[in-house]
Parts: sequence; structure tokens; C-alpha cells
Amino acid sequence: MLLPTAALLAATVAGCADGTQASRTATPGPGSGTAAGRRVPGDPQEALHLAEQLLIKKCMERRGYRYWVEERPAPGGASRFPYVVDDPAWAARHGYGTDLYRERQQEALRDPNQRYFRSMPADRAPELLSALNGPQPRGISARLPNGITVTHSDRGCVAEAERGLYKDLPAWFRATRVTDSLGGMRVNMVLTDRRYLAAVKPWARCMRAKGHPYPTPAEARAAATRPDQEWPHAREVRLASAEAACAGSGDLSAVAKSLDTAYRAELRRRHPGPTADLDRLRREALPRARAIVAGGD
Repeated sequence: MLLPTAALLAATVAGCADGTQASRTATPGPGSGTAAGRRVPGDPQEALHLAEQLLIKKCMERRGYRYWVEERPAPGGASRFPYVVDDPAWAARHGYGTDLYRERQQEALRDPNQRYFRSMPADRAPELLSALNGPQPRGISARLPNGITVTHSDRGCVAEAERGLYKDLPAWFRATRVTDSLGGMRVNMVLTDRRYLAAVKPWARCMRAKGHPYPTPAEARAAATRPDQEWPHAREVRLASAEAACAGSGDLSAVAKSLDTAYRAELRRRHPGPTADLDRLRREALPRARAIVAGGD
């Protein structure tokens, strides 16, 4: 999520139906040097992410700009627990994760990419963004299952890095955007499934018994994370801990996980091309990514 006060430098990763580009905040990690001497992450997704970042950095420096490598963002509370908070230890520490969100806000204010962008003369800032994201959101596109077409520039350092790593940039764009949209569809399918709704009812009774009369986990989370009414952390933790306890005392968590698995498989069957392409492109790119990170590119 872009922060209004700090989201000045953004790497474009998705297009919008009206042709405007959507962005993500650049959140650099501790390493911003050359690839030589870096340890190759064991996690394939970490290796792919780091390699892409190093390619972006190399491209930006070749164009006369600085760029700091960004870490792969950790999942927030909503993405970690889309159906119900069911980890008591996590809830006792983070509640619904607003503490982590505030930490990311502070990190964004200290982000060297953001500071660098803010230091640019006004007439050069658009040039920097164009170098990073491409001049216009044109060149590659993908039609999502809901019928919306998203677009992205096939120029700029983000596109150059993805092309260098995955080779087939249009296929990579289509595969990532379609599978991302399938994730949102899957969550909605679970939340509206009659089996999930049936499992929510005893969870809600458990919550009422604990003094928290929220009919669904989504409404409990919304109450604790309203942007116009910030809760004290201790209060948020109490509510999230009650939610986790009630999830553990019934079958809501198990039902949600079972449905999530089933709908994930169903959507893969219904949309085999993009999911298969994504797996293939990642698999083929992994040796290149490891070579890039190790300095062998």
C-alpha cells in the first residue's frame, strides 16, 4: 500500500483498467552494493526477488540514477490471515498487525529511494520515474478473469529487469496479473461459501461470550483497524487474541483452510494456462536468478 506521505518513488508493477499505472512503494533492504559476494537465498522466491532488484539497480545506475535494493515485503495481517486470525502467539504480539503497518510507514519515511526522489529537482523527478517505470503504461497487457484489462510499460528498468530474468515479458506479465487476481477470487469464494458461513456462527457465539459481539472475523478486524479511529495496541491485541482463541475452539480455521485449498485447486483447473506459465517461468528463471545474485551474470 502506498503511503500518502512517503510514496514518492514507486516501482510500477500493475496497470489499471483506465490505462493509469498502479504502483508499489520501493522498500530497500540493507544491501545496495553490487551482486558480487552476495549469499544466494535458499528460498526460490527470495532469490528471484533479489535478482530482479539487482537488475533494476544495474539498469538505473546505467541511466545515471541511484537505486537501493528493496527487500521482499513481509505479509501483513490481512494477507496472512484472510479468513480468521488463528495464531494465538501472533495475535498476542501483533493483534491484527497495525503495529507492523506503522513500522512500515516509518521505514518508508527513512527509505533511501524515497529520500533520493525527494532530493531530485522538480524537473528531473518525472525523468527518474520514467527511467524506472517506463514513460507510459503501454506495451504489454493482460485480460483478467473479471474482464478488466490491465496494462504496463514494456520500457523502463522494471520491465528490463523482468525481461532479463524471465525472458518472455508479456507472458510473465499475463501470468502474474491473472494469478494475482485469482488469489482475490479465491478469498471471496471462501468467505461466501455456505460451509464457511456455517462455521462462523459458533465462532461468533464464542466471541459474544468473551464480550466481543462481532458476527464475522472481517467485522472484528474492521473495528480494530479503522483508519479514523486508532485503537490502543493492548485493546487490539485483546480482540485479536479472543478471535484466535475462538477459532481454535471451533472448526472455523480448519474449514477455512480446507476451502482455501479446494478453491485454489479449482481455480487452477479453470485457468490452467496462467498458473502453469507462472510456474514454468519461475522455474526457468531460477538458475539465472542464482547466477545474478552470486555475481555470475
